[in-house]
This record gives sequence, structure tokens and C-alpha cells, in this order.
Amino acid sequence: MSTSQGSHRAGRRTATLPVHEQPTQAAPLVAPGPGGGVPGAASAPVPGAVPAAVPGQAGSRAASRRAARRRKASGSAAGSLRRLVPQALVVAFLAGGTSAFVANDKAVRLSVDGVPRSLHTFADDVDELLAHEGLSVGAHDIVAPAPGEALTNGDEIIVRYGRPVALTLDGRRHTIWTTARTVEGALRQLGVRAEGAYLSASRAAPISRQGLALDVRTERTITFLADGRERVVRTNAATVREALAEAGITLSGQDTTSVTADTFPRDGQTVTVLRITGSKQVREEAVPYAVEKVRDPELFAGTEVVERQGVTGVRRVTYSLRTVNGVKQKPRRTGEEIVREPVSRKVRVGTRALPTTVAGADGLDWGALAACESGGRPNAVDPSGTYGGLYQFDPGTWRSLGGTGTAQNAPAAEQTFRAKKLYVQRGASPWPHCGRRLHR
Repeated sequence: MSTSQGSHRAGRRTATLPVHEQPTQAAPLVAPGPGGGVPGAASAPVPGAVPAAVPGQAGSRAASRRAARRRKASGSAAGSLRRLVPQALVVAFLAGGTSAFVANDKAVRLSVDGVPRSLHTFADDVDELLAHEGLSVGAHDIVAPAPGEALTNGDEIIVRYGRPVALTLDGRRHTIWTTARTVEGALRQLGVRAEGAYLSASRAAPISRQGLALDVRTERTITFLADGRERVVRTNAATVREALAEAGITLSGQDTTSVTADTFPRDGQTVTVLRITGSKQVREEAVPYAVEKVRDPELFAGTEVVERQGVTGVRRVTYSLRTVNGVKQKPRRTGEEIVREPVSRKVRVGTRALPTTVAGADGLDWGALAACESGGRPNAVDPSGTYGGLYQFDPGTWRSLGGTGTAQNAPAAEQTFRAKKLYVQRGASPWPHCGRRLHR
């Protein structure tokens, strides 16, 4: 085989080799000419560059394929970059939102009526946290920190609900509110001294949200004075009677105490025991009668006539006689009954006007006679009690002249009228010493 033939075959073999098996010098870099022409145009060669293959040679096709691949790779990189930019922006936005989300999440500890639990919350303040947890609070409840306070990570929030207690303390009733959950806690909050006290519920008894009725009787000092002795006791009794029993004092019969036995004993109180012995006494007493006066126009004014005498009644009265600690007391009236009813006295009272004149006696000096007989006193009575009035009538003479009762009880005008009648009948003889004064 000649050299030319061998070269030709070698050239054909090179042209037909796969791209990855072709020599590297068969793909020289070509710089564009001044006019921006394509490879093969007349231009100055790039220093150090390998001369381009002549068209038609096998190396030219391989170089073209490599250039095409480079252009395709360049376009693919640009497209990839255009796709990656929006994706990067989305990732950055999501990363920022996640950071804000994590920053608003708070780990807090919530204790409700002594039961704690840990939780995560996005609430900004205590009010919002309570609302999210479905917890409502009122005026008697305690919340710490206070509602409205801002929340931060790691905070502890305490809620204690108020409970109503109907408290009867030493006989006095109160309604109080407490956040304690047991009777002992409530007593401690209220400052009640429970040592030696009576409690209607045990100290460990729970207090529900609906409340509790609690009776507390603290220990008190009571002094009893009984049977000449003084006894001091410490007690939480509900009544003086119970305290008496604790002191070993017994009441019997009519015995009693200086204070009502069923009252609440107060601290420092002194109670006297009264030993009572007693009996009953029945007495009969008079019941006075009433006087009935009836107006009678037939009788002269000032004249009274007893139509019916009065009769005194009788009643039976019962008295209680007591001796207290050996001292007799004033009898006490405990009852009465009427044994005999009284009968009223009936009197007729004259209303007829007295005559002012009596024929044969009007011109006499009756004032001088009265001055001599009685000193001019209508109610005068002589030392013997027999004669009375202005003109010293005796009872028989007075009644014979129409008078009633005694003269000294009659009006002065009536006495003068009766005296004039007596003068007409007997002259001045009824007044032997003073009768001559009628004619002066």
C-alpha cells in the first residue's frame, strides 16, 4: 500500500470515528473576526490557536457538534436560572413567616384552683389566654397576673375562684367569700382561731364553687356564780344551758340564771345562778262599786237622792311568794277571779232651779247670821260633828226642809234657801245666840 493510499484511509478513519474518540486537536477554538463573522471568514488568527480545518474534512463536523452542545448547555443554564429565582424568593418568604410564627408561640404554665398544667399559646395577654381556655372570672375571683397584663414566654398564670361561705361565727351570721378550697384554708384566710373550736364541718372538708354553710364556735371563758362559789370554764357551747352542764351545775325546780339559758354565751361573761323557792298565797280583796248619777228635773239643783245603795264586790287574788338565794322577794300577782260582783250606787241629781225668794224672809240679813254661825263657811262643821253648813243645820232639820245628805255638802245658795224656809216655820229660834243679827 502506498503512502498516499495509507493517508487517505487514515483520513477516512478519522472522519468516521465517534465524537468522543476524536483527537482533541481536531476541534480548535476560532475567534470571531472584526466583523463578527463566522469561522472560516478571512481574519487574523488568534495567537496560539490551531488553524481551522478545511471544510469537508472529518474534524470540522465534530467541532460543529461540540459548539452546538455548548450553545444548548448555555441556554439550559439560563433557563434554569430563570426558574430558580422565583423559587428562591418563595423559600425566603416561607422562612421569614416560619420565624414570626415561632416567635409568637409562648410556653406558659396555667394553674386553676391549684391544678397546674403547661401549654403553648399565641395569646397576647392574660384576658386572651383565659378566653381561649374557656375560663370566666368574676369579682370574687383572683387572677395573677391581672387580666389585661401582657404574656411572655415562661409566664405562670394563677386563677383562684371565689367561694361563698355562710358563716355563723360565735352566734353571729356573715356571708363571706374565700378562694380557699377547704374549711381549714378558709379559716386561715379569715384569721379565725380554730384551736378548741367547734366546727360543723371537718377542717379537711372541701368547699365547692357553690359554697358551704359553716358554723364555728370558738372557745370562750365563762364565769358562773352558784351556791356561793365561783366556777370558771372554757367552753365552745352554743347556749348558757350547755355551758352550765359542762360546769357541773344543775338547775332544778324554779331555779334560773341571770341571763336567758338559751342565749349564746359571750367570752368573759359572768352568769349568776338563782336558786328559787316559792309558794302561792290567795287573798280576798274588795271590789269597789261604781256610782250611777241620774238627772232628775223634779229635784232642785244641788239636791241628790240615793235611789240604790252600792254593794262592794269581792275578788280572790293569787300571789307568788319567792325566795331568791335566801332573800324574800316582793309578792307577785299571778291571777285573780271575781267571787262577788259589785252593785253600783244609783243617785238622782236634781236639775230644777232653786227659787231665789221666800216670802217673809227675803229682807233679813242672812249674811250676818252666817258670819255669826259659821264664819261664813259653807262647809263648816262644829266640833261635835252634829251641825254643819253656813247656818249649822243638824241632819234631821236639813232633811225636813227637803235637803239631802248634810247641809255642809250642799251649795251655799241652797243652804240659804233652806234657812229662809226654816225661819218662816220657826222664826229665829233655831239660832238662839245669832238669830238677832237677822234684824240689824
